[in-house]
Amino acid sequence: MTETPTPRQPAPLRKLGFLTIGLFDEADPRTGHEATLQLIELGEQLGFDSTWVRHRHLQYGISSPVAVLAAASQRTRHIELGTAVIPLGWENPLRLAEDLATVDILSGVRLNPGVSVGPPMHYDRVRRSLYPDTADAEDFSYTRVRRLLDLVRGEPAGEVEGFEGFEQFSGRVQPHSPGLAARMWYGAGSLSSARWAGEQGMNLLTSSVVKAEESTDFAEIQLSHIRAFRAHHPDGARARVSQGLVVIPTDTASPTQRARYEEYAEQRTPRTASPQGPARMMFAPDLVGPSELLAERLHEHAAFREVDEVAFALPFTFAPADYAQILTDMATRLGPALGWHPSH
Repeated sequence: MTETPTPRQPAPLRKLGFLTIGLFDEADPRTGHEATLQLIELGEQLGFDSTWVRHRHLQYGISSPVAVLAAASQRTRHIELGTAVIPLGWENPLRLAEDLATVDILSGVRLNPGVSVGPPMHYDRVRRSLYPDTADAEDFSYTRVRRLLDLVRGEPAGEVEGFEGFEQFSGRVQPHSPGLAARMWYGAGSLSSARWAGEQGMNLLTSSVVKAEESTDFAEIQLSHIRAFRAHHPDGARARVSQGLVVIPTDTASPTQRARYEEYAEQRTPRTASPQGPARMMFAPDLVGPSELLAERLHEHAAFREVDEVAFALPFTFAPADYAQILTDMATRLGPALGWHPSH
């Protein structure tokens, strides 16, 4: 029996990011989207290195993260803009490659696209609208990611090139952003997907949901994913990994806010006790408390000890004032407790 390697000592946190779902009211979607943009602006003011948006289709969350990040790119200057993640089953890789490159150029090369594969959620109920003529022929495997990667890297997109009359055509996606391919991330929830992402030379997003395969200990599972990814990546131990957990510092929270945060975490705790559903998904416990305590718990987390960048997830249903308090405490209390300092 092979002995499990001991997790290394935690290094100072190098990059601090946050993730938001960007909820809105169906009767007033502009206000919700504007609140998301204001949150991103606050993140930049506080010195966060990155902000990430979730992707939600046919729900009251951000359905077009690339469009939202295009807007954010014009209201910020430094903070990196990421997607965690775009499910490629909903996308045409060529069109997405064009959108990603365009926003990357507009942002001053700050885009960090995170993607995943698999059939779209509720595919049987949306296939007629999404792919009315090709539903049975669509390929939702890793091939879809490779198509996107090739197009982002500048591989040929077609056989139309040169001049036709007064119009000039390119054989590859335009605009082409040379550094974008190095900032492509894969959201992996299983050991095989983490290994595959490493083989493709992508970066790894590992979140608060993983598949219970060889263990039912969340941190142990996540650690195995990180190590498998780096073992198969050309950059080895230097390959980029960003960890995403729900982390809620309460240093400056009011008693009412603190009680609400604790109730939120308590309601979600039962699902963390054992694998959930046929896919045996394991959920990480939400971390709530003062920054000093959170730093201790993170330093004890086997997977956290393997990374030097994070994208802590904001809870889904809180108010803008709650998010402002949480982000402020992250940047001014928790980040420094983890050895982080703003880079801008």
